Amino acid sequence: MPTRPTTNKTLIVVVSRFIKLFANITKLLSYVFHAIVPNKRFTLPERSAPWLAPKNDSAVPRIIWQTNFTNKVTLPVYLNYLFNRLMAPRFEYRFMITEARKAFIAEHYNKDINQQYSRLQIGAAQADFWRLLVLQKHGGVYLDIDAHAIWPLGSVIPNDIDELYVTTRKGELSNYFIASKPNNPNLALLIEQISVNIKKNELTNVFDITGPGVFIQWLTHANVPTVSYRHACNQGSFTNEHFQYIDKKAGKWTREQKTVAVIAPTAAEEPPPNDAN
Repeated sequence: MPTRPTTNKTLIVVVSRFIKLFANITKLLSYVFHAIVPNKRFTLPERSAPWLAPKNDSAVPRIIWQTNFTNKVTLPVYLNYLFNRLMAPRFEYRFMITEARKAFIAEHYNKDINQQYSRLQIGAAQADFWRLLVLQKHGGVYLDIDAHAIWPLGSVIPNDIDELYVTTRKGELSNYFIASKPNNPNLALLIEQISVNIKKNELTNVFDITGPGVFIQWLTHANVPTVSYRHACNQGSFTNEHFQYIDKKAGKWTREQKTVAVIAPTAAEEPPPNDAN
Protein backbone atom coordinates (compact mmCIF):
# COMPACT_ATOMS: atom_id res chain seq x y z
CA MET A 1 0.00 0.00 0.00
CA PRO A 2 1.44 3.39 -0.92
CA THR A 3 2.27 6.03 1.63
CA ARG A 4 -0.78 8.10 2.50
CA PRO A 5 -0.87 11.45 0.68
CA THR A 6 -0.41 14.42 2.97
CA THR A 7 -0.74 18.17 2.83
CA ASN A 8 2.14 19.99 1.15
CA LYS A 9 5.11 18.04 2.48
CA THR A 10 7.53 20.92 2.14
CA LEU A 11 5.29 23.07 4.32
CA ILE A 12 5.09 20.34 6.98
CA VAL A 13 8.88 19.97 7.05
CA VAL A 14 9.34 23.75 7.38
CA VAL A 15 6.82 23.89 10.21
CA SER A 16 8.53 20.94 11.92
CA ARG A 17 11.85 22.79 11.85
CA PHE A 18 10.32 25.76 13.67
CA ILE A 19 8.70 23.38 16.17
CA LYS A 20 12.04 21.70 16.79
CA LEU A 21 13.75 25.06 17.32
CA PHE A 22 11.05 26.16 19.77
CA ALA A 23 11.15 22.80 21.57
CA ASN A 24 14.92 22.85 21.92
CA ILE A 25 14.80 26.36 23.38
CA THR A 26 12.27 25.20 26.00
CA LYS A 27 14.48 22.18 26.72
CA LEU A 28 17.50 24.39 27.39
CA LEU A 29 15.44 26.67 29.62
CA SER A 30 14.20 23.60 31.49
CA TYR A 31 17.74 22.89 32.69
CA VAL A 32 17.67 26.29 34.37
CA PHE A 33 14.17 25.68 35.73
CA HIS A 34 15.08 22.35 37.30
CA ALA A 35 18.36 23.71 38.62
CA ILE A 36 16.29 26.22 40.60
CA VAL A 37 13.50 23.81 41.59
CA PRO A 38 15.04 20.34 41.15
CA ASN A 39 12.17 18.46 42.79
CA LYS A 40 9.32 20.14 40.93
CA ARG A 41 7.17 17.70 39.00
CA PHE A 42 3.99 18.09 36.94
CA THR A 43 1.12 15.59 36.88
CA LEU A 44 -0.08 13.98 33.66
CA PRO A 45 -3.85 13.35 33.81
CA GLU A 46 -5.18 9.81 33.71
CA ARG A 47 -7.93 11.01 31.42
CA SER A 48 -8.71 14.37 29.85
CA ALA A 49 -11.56 15.35 27.55
CA PRO A 50 -10.96 16.90 24.12
CA TRP A 51 -10.33 20.63 24.19
CA LEU A 52 -12.75 20.99 21.27
CA ALA A 53 -15.73 18.84 20.33
CA PRO A 54 -14.94 16.27 17.58
CA LYS A 55 -16.37 17.25 14.19
CA ASN A 56 -16.93 13.90 12.47
CA ASP A 57 -16.89 10.19 13.15
CA SER A 58 -13.66 8.43 12.24
CA ALA A 59 -12.48 4.85 11.86
CA VAL A 60 -9.58 5.56 14.21
CA PRO A 61 -11.08 6.80 17.50
CA ARG A 62 -9.93 10.29 18.44
CA ILE A 63 -8.01 9.20 21.55
CA ILE A 64 -4.33 9.73 22.34
CA TRP A 65 -2.78 7.00 24.48
CA GLN A 66 0.46 7.37 26.43
CA THR A 67 2.23 5.55 29.24
CA ASN A 68 5.16 6.06 31.57
CA PHE A 69 6.56 4.57 34.77
CA THR A 70 5.17 7.57 36.67
CA ASN A 71 2.65 10.34 36.13
CA LYS A 72 4.89 12.84 37.92
CA VAL A 73 7.07 14.31 35.20
CA THR A 74 9.62 17.04 34.59
CA LEU A 75 8.82 20.29 32.81
CA PRO A 76 10.04 19.14 29.35
CA VAL A 77 7.86 16.01 29.42
CA TYR A 78 4.87 18.08 30.52
CA LEU A 79 5.46 20.64 27.77
CA ASN A 80 5.60 17.76 25.29
CA TYR A 81 2.20 16.60 26.59
CA LEU A 82 0.73 20.11 26.30
CA PHE A 83 2.04 20.49 22.76
CA ASN A 84 0.37 17.24 21.70
CA ARG A 85 -2.92 18.47 23.15
CA LEU A 86 -2.49 21.65 21.13
CA MET A 87 -1.88 19.65 17.96
CA ALA A 88 -4.86 17.38 18.63
CA PRO A 89 -7.51 19.55 20.32
CA ARG A 90 -10.37 17.28 19.25
CA PHE A 91 -8.70 14.16 20.70
CA GLU A 92 -9.36 12.74 24.14
CA TYR A 93 -6.25 11.99 26.19
CA ARG A 94 -5.68 8.83 28.23
CA PHE A 95 -2.61 7.90 30.24
CA MET A 96 -1.54 4.86 32.26
CA ILE A 97 1.33 4.22 34.64
CA THR A 98 2.90 0.79 35.17
CA GLU A 99 0.28 -0.47 37.62
CA ALA A 100 -2.63 0.77 35.50
CA ARG A 101 -1.27 -1.02 32.42
CA LYS A 102 -1.21 -4.31 34.32
CA ALA A 103 -4.73 -3.78 35.66
CA PHE A 104 -6.03 -2.97 32.17
CA ILE A 105 -4.62 -6.16 30.69
CA ALA A 106 -5.92 -8.22 33.62
CA GLU A 107 -9.41 -6.84 33.02
CA HIS A 108 -9.59 -7.16 29.25
CA TYR A 109 -7.37 -10.09 28.21
CA ASN A 110 -7.16 -13.81 28.79
CA LYS A 111 -4.89 -15.75 31.12
CA ASP A 112 -2.32 -16.52 28.45
CA ILE A 113 -1.80 -12.86 27.49
CA ASN A 114 -1.57 -11.91 31.16
CA GLN A 115 1.02 -14.61 31.81
CA GLN A 116 3.18 -13.49 28.91
CA TYR A 117 2.90 -9.83 29.90
CA SER A 118 3.83 -10.62 33.51
CA ARG A 119 7.08 -12.21 32.36
CA LEU A 120 8.34 -8.94 30.89
CA GLN A 121 10.77 -7.40 33.38
CA ILE A 122 11.61 -4.11 31.64
CA GLY A 123 9.13 -1.28 31.53
CA ALA A 124 9.75 -0.42 27.89
CA ALA A 125 8.93 -4.00 26.84
CA GLN A 126 5.74 -3.90 28.89
CA ALA A 127 4.81 -0.59 27.25
CA ASP A 128 5.47 -2.07 23.80
CA PHE A 129 3.06 -4.92 24.46
CA TRP A 130 0.46 -2.76 26.23
CA ARG A 131 0.20 -0.21 23.39
CA LEU A 132 -0.90 -2.93 20.99
CA LEU A 133 -3.34 -4.40 23.49
CA VAL A 134 -4.96 -1.07 24.35
CA LEU A 135 -5.28 -0.08 20.68
CA GLN A 136 -6.69 -3.48 19.81
CA LYS A 137 -9.34 -3.04 22.51
CA HIS A 138 -10.23 0.65 22.18
CA GLY A 139 -8.43 1.99 19.11
CA GLY A 140 -6.84 5.42 18.95
CA VAL A 141 -3.37 6.88 18.55
CA TYR A 142 -0.42 5.77 20.62
CA LEU A 143 2.49 8.18 21.12
CA ASP A 144 5.68 7.55 23.06
CA ILE A 145 6.09 9.87 26.03
CA ASP A 146 8.78 11.85 24.15
CA ALA A 147 6.94 11.88 20.81
CA HIS A 148 5.07 14.89 19.51
CA ALA A 149 2.97 15.66 16.46
CA ILE A 150 4.43 18.10 13.94
CA TRP A 151 1.15 18.59 12.07
CA PRO A 152 -2.44 18.48 13.35
CA LEU A 153 -3.25 14.84 14.08
CA GLY A 154 -6.71 15.18 12.64
CA SER A 155 -5.11 15.91 9.26
CA VAL A 156 -2.38 13.28 9.57
CA ILE A 157 -5.00 10.59 10.29
CA PRO A 158 -7.97 11.02 7.90
CA ASN A 159 -11.42 9.94 9.05
CA ASP A 160 -11.61 7.09 6.53
CA ILE A 161 -8.33 5.35 7.38
CA ASP A 162 -8.29 2.20 9.55
CA GLU A 163 -4.63 2.32 10.58
CA LEU A 164 -1.43 4.27 10.07
CA TYR A 165 2.19 3.45 10.91
CA VAL A 166 5.22 5.70 11.07
CA THR A 167 8.45 5.12 9.16
CA THR A 168 11.87 6.20 10.39
CA ARG A 169 14.78 7.97 8.75
CA LYS A 170 15.86 4.55 7.43
CA GLY A 171 12.42 3.96 5.94
CA GLU A 172 11.64 1.21 8.46
CA LEU A 173 8.45 0.80 10.46
CA SER A 174 8.55 1.88 14.08
CA ASN A 175 6.14 1.77 17.03
CA TYR A 176 6.47 5.16 18.72
CA PHE A 177 3.44 6.31 16.72
CA ILE A 178 0.59 3.92 15.92
CA ALA A 179 -2.92 4.83 14.82
CA SER A 180 -5.50 2.07 14.62
CA LYS A 181 -9.15 1.14 14.76
CA PRO A 182 -10.16 -1.45 17.38
CA ASN A 183 -10.01 -5.13 16.42
CA ASN A 184 -7.32 -4.66 13.82
CA PRO A 185 -6.08 -7.91 12.20
CA ASN A 186 -2.57 -6.46 11.85
CA LEU A 187 -2.41 -5.64 15.55
CA ALA A 188 -3.70 -9.14 16.32
CA LEU A 189 -0.80 -10.53 14.28
CA LEU A 190 1.73 -8.41 16.19
CA ILE A 191 0.23 -9.34 19.55
CA GLU A 192 0.42 -13.02 18.66
CA GLN A 193 4.05 -12.74 17.58
CA ILE A 194 5.09 -10.91 20.74
CA SER A 195 3.42 -13.67 22.76
CA VAL A 196 5.39 -16.24 20.77
CA ASN A 197 8.64 -14.34 21.35
CA ILE A 198 8.02 -14.29 25.09
CA LYS A 199 7.11 -17.98 25.22
CA LYS A 200 10.17 -19.02 23.23
CA ASN A 201 12.48 -16.70 25.20
CA GLU A 202 15.21 -16.89 22.57
CA LEU A 203 15.78 -13.19 21.93
CA THR A 204 17.50 -10.81 24.34
CA ASN A 205 16.77 -7.32 23.00
CA VAL A 206 13.60 -5.30 23.67
CA PHE A 207 13.73 -3.98 20.09
CA ASP A 208 13.32 -7.49 18.66
CA ILE A 209 11.10 -9.08 21.33
CA THR A 210 8.36 -6.48 21.66
CA GLY A 211 9.50 -3.37 19.80
CA PRO A 212 9.92 -2.11 16.23
CA GLY A 213 11.67 -5.31 15.21
CA VAL A 214 8.34 -7.15 15.41
CA PHE A 215 6.72 -4.57 13.11
CA ILE A 216 9.60 -4.76 10.64
CA GLN A 217 9.50 -8.56 10.54
CA TRP A 218 5.75 -9.20 10.48
CA LEU A 219 4.10 -6.27 8.72
CA THR A 220 4.56 -5.99 4.98
CA HIS A 221 5.56 -2.38 4.45
CA ALA A 222 3.89 -2.24 1.03
CA ASN A 223 0.56 -3.50 2.40
CA VAL A 224 -0.03 -1.09 5.30
CA PRO A 225 -0.57 2.69 5.19
CA THR A 226 2.48 4.59 6.38
CA VAL A 227 3.61 8.15 6.95
CA SER A 228 7.16 9.41 7.28
CA TYR A 229 8.22 10.77 10.64
CA ARG A 230 9.06 13.96 8.71
CA HIS A 231 5.37 14.53 8.03
CA ALA A 232 3.69 13.28 11.22
CA CYS A 233 5.60 12.81 14.45
CA ASN A 234 9.06 13.42 15.90
CA GLN A 235 10.80 12.33 19.08
CA GLY A 236 13.07 14.00 21.58
CA SER A 237 12.57 17.65 20.60
CA PHE A 238 11.06 18.83 23.89
CA THR A 239 12.68 16.28 26.18
CA ASN A 240 15.60 13.86 26.39
CA GLU A 241 16.83 10.84 28.33
CA HIS A 242 17.93 12.98 31.28
CA PHE A 243 14.50 14.54 31.81
CA GLN A 244 12.57 11.34 31.08
CA TYR A 245 14.48 9.08 33.47
CA ILE A 246 15.60 11.54 36.12
CA ASP A 247 13.53 9.64 38.73
CA LYS A 248 14.32 6.13 37.48
CA LYS A 249 17.65 4.72 38.63
CA ALA A 250 17.63 1.93 36.06
CA GLY A 251 17.53 4.52 33.27
CA LYS A 252 16.54 3.89 29.68
CA TRP A 253 15.73 0.37 28.49
CA THR A 254 18.86 0.21 26.35
CA ARG A 255 20.90 0.39 29.54
CA GLU A 256 18.57 -1.60 31.75
CA GLN A 257 18.53 -4.66 29.48
CA LYS A 258 22.29 -5.01 29.93
CA THR A 259 21.76 -6.03 33.55
CA VAL A 260 18.17 -7.31 33.61
CA ALA A 261 16.79 -10.09 31.42
CA VAL A 262 13.93 -8.79 29.30
CA ILE A 263 11.92 -11.98 29.90
CA ALA A 264 11.70 -13.75 33.24
CA PRO A 265 12.36 -17.49 32.87
CA THR A 266 9.64 -20.00 33.62
CA ALA A 267 10.18 -22.59 36.33
CA ALA A 268 11.20 -25.08 33.64
CA GLU A 269 13.83 -22.65 32.33
CA GLU A 270 15.36 -21.94 35.73
CA PRO A 271 18.87 -23.41 36.05
CA PRO A 272 19.13 -26.25 38.60
CA PRO A 273 20.53 -25.24 41.99
CA ASN A 274 24.20 -25.91 42.59
CA ASP A 275 24.84 -29.05 44.57
CA ALA A 276 26.93 -27.95 47.50
CA ASN A 277 27.70 -31.53 48.52
